[in-house]
Amino acid sequence: MIKGIYTSASGMIPRIKKQELLANNLANASTPGFKRDMLFTKELSKAEKKFHPLRSNWQRPMVDEIYTNFSEGIFDKTGNPLDMAIDGDGFFTLELADGTQALTRAGSFTVNSDGYLTFPGGALLMGEGGPIEVGNGKVEVGQDGTISVDGLEVDRIVPVTVPDLEQLKKIGSSLFIVPNNVELTQVDKYSIQQGFLENSNVDIVREMIEMIISFRNYEADSKAVQVQDRSLDNLFNRVGTKG
Repeated sequence: MIKGIYTSASGMIPRIKKQELLANNLANASTPGFKRDMLFTKELSKAEKKFHPLRSNWQRPMVDEIYTNFSEGIFDKTGNPLDMAIDGDGFFTLELADGTQALTRAGSFTVNSDGYLTFPGGALLMGEGGPIEVGNGKVEVGQDGTISVDGLEVDRIVPVTVPDLEQLKKIGSSLFIVPNNVELTQVDKYSIQQGFLENSNVDIVREMIEMIISFRNYEADSKAVQVQDRSLDNLFNRVGTKG
């Protein structure tokens, strides 16, 4: 019976984590370039089922892996010449304030006071020649990533990627950090779409359904714990009375 309480309680904890992920996905449903997070769970091993679980094992629940779904979102036409979307694989490369590189699929850019294309928060958009300077001129972006200002070519955007997307680490604002030992590679097949933004890949209806299912499963496990706890309490009371 105690083992049954342990099993039911262990099943509740990943439900809580899943609710947090789903809530975060829903909160970012309208964030350009956001990629939804998903959760893998695992079954209890035979050893965990056979022996008395320690408290440390109970706190090590069935959450196996949290991963990011990098599928492409739908493009939204904005008409803003500084908005860009990558049709195909790859990411825009940004340089953060501390000099580190970050990747993003969110192509909402502006021109800062120094004339450089920047991401919200101040990160610089990088081209083949470094930070892209456009000044106050008319910016045109070719599908091959060529940046022209008032008809003169100034730089070129080349989307990059990594061998394993799961190596990327989310840092918020639709940004990903690349580990130091991971090499960036240029993408061959892509098309830069000027005047478009890539929406998040969150399906609101699907997330809501998964949230309801997860909550119902959590509720069922919670009731199972309560029933087994009452049964155990009644058993102890009867034993105590007979003693």
